Amino acid sequence: MKLFDGGKAPNPRRVRVFLAEKGIDVPLVPVDMGAMEHRGEAVTSRNPLRRLPVLELDDGTIITESIAICRYFEELQPKPALFGQGAVGKALVEMWQRRMELNLMFCVAQAFRHTHPAMREWEVPQLPEWGEANKPKAVEFLRFLDGELANREFVAGDSYSVADITGMIAVDFMKPARIQVPDEFGNVLRWYRSVASRPSAAA
Repeated sequence: MKLFDGGKAPNPRRVRVFLAEKGIDVPLVPVDMGAMEHRGEAVTSRNPLRRLPVLELDDGTIITESIAICRYFEELQPKPALFGQGAVGKALVEMWQRRMELNLMFCVAQAFRHTHPAMREWEVPQLPEWGEANKPKAVEFLRFLDGELANREFVAGDSYSVADITGMIAVDFMKPARIQVPDEFGNVLRWYRSVASRPSAAA
């Protein structure tokens, strides 16, 4: 088994943080995305979409997409449960994971990919107006999240989950996307400090 890893990029990092929380060690194959190595044969032959991360199992099975990879490891090692427990718990984590991905991470990614000069070769055409339009969308979702976090410690309830991983990495990604978390969002900032201080956040 080996994991083709993209360093600081958000999706590869999601998997590394998840694995760190699980205490699972998987051999990494570093891929320099800045040098466009993800468009080379090693990745393209395994994932024609040329995206990371890519997990290759010992039997040659290829799994791509960060959350799919995380689900695979959740099945292998159910504890700690990062996708929730029981019917309701799992549904709530799924709900919040999707909300964090579609309403926060996606908006931040679009802002970064369509406004940052380093992404001109990645996004063709690069549409700065679209990038700028996504910045207030991310902030508005954080406003909603701030209200939700007034009554609980973590995004999906009382337990840390994959939704917190997605959210933390999305907030970290806001810096290069040039989006700030407003100081008035005290609950979001409290939550972020908590999840970012976990040892897994350094993965």
